[in-house]
Amino acid sequence: MFNNKAYNILTLSILLLLLSACNSSNNTTEVIVEEEPGDSTTENEQEDQTQTEDEQPQEEPEVEEEEEIVLPTDELQKGDQGDHVQTLQEALAIVGYEISISGTYNLETVWAITDLQMQSEDVFVTGIYDDATKLVLENYLKEEVTISPGEGLPLTDDKYLDDETVVIGNPYEVLALINKQHALPVDYKPSDMVVPDVRFPFVEDLPKKQMRKVAAEALTKMFADADLESLDLFAQSGYRSYETQDYLFASYVSNHGEEQANTFSARPGESEHQSGLTMDVTSPHVNYSLVTDFGETEEGIWLHEHAAEYGFIIRYPKGKEDITGYQYEPWHLRYVGVKAATTIMERGITLEEYLEEILSE
Repeated sequence: MFNNKAYNILTLSILLLLLSACNSSNNTTEVIVEEEPGDSTTENEQEDQTQTEDEQPQEEPEVEEEEEIVLPTDELQKGDQGDHVQTLQEALAIVGYEISISGTYNLETVWAITDLQMQSEDVFVTGIYDDATKLVLENYLKEEVTISPGEGLPLTDDKYLDDETVVIGNPYEVLALINKQHALPVDYKPSDMVVPDVRFPFVEDLPKKQMRKVAAEALTKMFADADLESLDLFAQSGYRSYETQDYLFASYVSNHGEEQANTFSARPGESEHQSGLTMDVTSPHVNYSLVTDFGETEEGIWLHEHAAEYGFIIRYPKGKEDITGYQYEPWHLRYVGVKAATTIMERGITLEEYLEEILSE
């Protein structure tokens, strides 16, 4: 019995020693895994953080946007110069015209504007940059559309007909010079002709009633305003084909001789009537005739004072015969646009003098 008791006491002692050893081992382990103060990131967490930083997208360098072209608001025409013209030329280059960016509204620019107008609807074909043309060009730029240069009017240089006369390459521009030294192409017939809403002293539906649309609308407005002044204007002769002018000139030569005929009638191709920009006007006070006395009538005086407001000039003024090559014709109206007409009529100069000035500046 004693042995059993002693055995039990021994066993209990061994168990107590084992429990004490286990507690000591656990305390040691806790000390080993204890983290350093202020360092709470594990190795795996550091790797994840490094990987996340590498995966963050890098900022791309900023790309400068092209500055939008602001088209000129002023009317521009042949001979004009400056930044506005250069801006216009840059815009034309963007839509497909390979022209020089010179800042001068030169013949290339006149052609490009004329061609653009001929390829557009509801725009007068003039070669002059105006509000309607601005809207067309703005639309091309906005839609990023390119044009087919020359589809409306092929680019053609002036060509010498003989030693003294050139055939002009752009007969559609309203500032085209047509005289004894500058002729229209034989086959030129404007594609935009209409009959102005004005009075004629004849009822037949003849080609000479026609004018180009831009000139016809201006003439209609001028006649309407003349009516408000109780004036009696009549349109007598507008468009005349190359063939008709050939017949007329030959007839005048037969009756008056070539030298005399050449002072009041043009050789075929050299007549402004073929341009569609001209109308001979008259009144009952001179029996509907085309005579110099028309310049002394109320209608003739009013025209001299107000024609420029509608874009017309008295093409062959008194005292300028040596420049124009023709006698004084107060009845002969030529459309050139309001800007040019105002300068020409206010200064009492000819179209020849005007163009020489603006093209030599």
